[in-house]
Amino acid sequence: MTTARQIVETAIRTGQTVTTAESCTGGKVAAAITDIAGSSAAFERGFVTYSNRAKTEMLGVSPATLEAHGAVSEAVVAEMAVGARASAGADVAVAISGIAGPGGSEFKPEGRVCYGLATAKGVTTQTIEHGALGRAEVRKAATEHALHLLISGLGGTELF
Repeated sequence: MTTARQIVETAIRTGQTVTTAESCTGGKVAAAITDIAGSSAAFERGFVTYSNRAKTEMLGVSPATLEAHGAVSEAVVAEMAVGARASAGADVAVAISGIAGPGGSEFKPEGRVCYGLATAKGVTTQTIEHGALGRAEVRKAATEHALHLLISGLGGTELF
């Protein structure tokens, strides 16, 4: 069984809903979930917020947070996850922002992805250095990790 199918089945079984706030994955997490028949019972909407403006307008990310920490930061994904959860009226939200590549910098290298998970219990964040795998592989790794975070949020098992 795929992780996306587990998310949908777990959410339906427990009466919960999920949402996504994606930057570097560009909607791949939402697509994986909505590929599953019956997912509309667990997933109503997701947010692709590729630009800082979108993060601010759609999710309520503070411009001050973006200025102080940059888009690829745990502070920003925390606000993205909280904003997505509130806006979608969902029980669990995952947020992703990272450097898919090519490129990056000394301070924010290719493959660095920040994750946020918001539930009724609060928000947790994490940064993973996936490495310079190339754009497609970083996005694939980020999508998979975000799906695992969602299932943990639904089941109460913390991956952080």
